[in-house]
Amino acid sequence: MVLKGRGTQFIGDSIRPYKEGEITFTGPNLPHLWRSDIETGKTTKENFSKGIVVYFNQNILGENLLQKEEGLKLKHLLERSLRGLLVTGVTAEKIKTLMQNLVHQEGLEKVVGLLEILHLLSQTDDLEVLASPGYINSLKQGDTERMNIVYAYVMQNFRSKIGLEELAELTNMTPTSFSRYFKVHANKTFSEFVSEIRIGHACKLLLEEKMNASQACYSSGFQTLSNFNKQFKAITRRTPSAYKKEFGPL
Repeated sequence: MVLKGRGTQFIGDSIRPYKEGEITFTGPNLPHLWRSDIETGKTTKENFSKGIVVYFNQNILGENLLQKEEGLKLKHLLERSLRGLLVTGVTAEKIKTLMQNLVHQEGLEKVVGLLEILHLLSQTDDLEVLASPGYINSLKQGDTERMNIVYAYVMQNFRSKIGLEELAELTNMTPTSFSRYFKVHANKTFSEFVSEIRIGHACKLLLEEKMNASQACYSSGFQTLSNFNKQFKAITRRTPSAYKKEFGPL
């Protein structure tokens, strides 16, 4: 659960902005990264995101329980968590309180608190699946570190033109090899990845900075307004003006 801060969340092949109060449930072997919005030269302790993270081994539930009728919904929840789940609506508000309580609990009380959270998640429809249906984690430990280097570089430089040659050099590959490598591990092309990062940033500018489409376009690294509008609609399924109207302040 994010207690403080905003930034970009990577879960599997999902890329989306995160904000204070969001709760995410990720299963095992699912690559995930929360990257704070920290402007160069303004990095202070206050700028970083803060959150509560709860780790547990699903063996704590016991295989017998998951096979019984009482545990089938919980088993289904754990299976869905392999693609990452965003908790929404009233359920998110309830779990926010439970997670904050969990921090101060000890012993059996803490186990019961965790089970209460999992039970609530297994009963609700307030869950949004994040990674795509075809996503398969093909990352090894070395790959994860390499992909994190790529993510970090793009997050710092997406406002400028980024060429495959730069990333190829950064990862000690040829441009062709890097392009193929990225597509296999990210489940999308590198250009699609950069566009998603730029559009995610543009969404924040439209809502939080109250920019118009043209301002958000050039502040997010796009070279032409026509390409920005095309990419924006492809990724958000809305025009910039429709996005502002739907998600902006009332």
